[in-house]
Amino acid sequence: MTVDFILRAPEPEDLDIMFSVENDSLLWECSSENTGPYSRYQMKQYIAGNTNDIFTDRQLRMMIVLADGRIAGIIDVFDFDVRNNKAEIGIVVLPEFRGMGIGTSAISRMERHCFEFLGINQLYSYVRADNTAARSVFASCGFTETAVLKSWVKRGNTYFDVCLFQKIADQ
Repeated sequence: MTVDFILRAPEPEDLDIMFSVENDSLLWECSSENTGPYSRYQMKQYIAGNTNDIFTDRQLRMMIVLADGRIAGIIDVFDFDVRNNKAEIGIVVLPEFRGMGIGTSAISRMERHCFEFLGINQLYSYVRADNTAARSVFASCGFTETAVLKSWVKRGNTYFDVCLFQKIADQ
């Protein structure tokens, strides 16, 4: 099943969805940056101040918008390292849109944009080892699982392994 969608920059109308996703503590565990929830004011400031230029912002966030206008998720290229020409990629597909191929298609589109238009050499992602759906999505997009980082993230009192997925532009 092919789902028609576009990727576009965040708009003020996206505040509620972005606020919900950014404040979902289950999504924080593979990121070393989030240590607490964002306020609505902070999210408004982010949307207003975002230039949508990875060379300025060091990230590129896109909303996944279905043909009927509904938001299906968010895809983000972040921690852009200009010197080494690499960036981390992450995606959140909202629960009601999972299993429809949106994640795979969105990653592939963002990857093409990064490699062909922006000239980025490498994209990588950290995926919790027990997240079989995300591991499958990245593998189906041609990312290679290159390492397992032992006890890398903590949730409650338990540590979890994380898999590092990488994709290099000309490989």
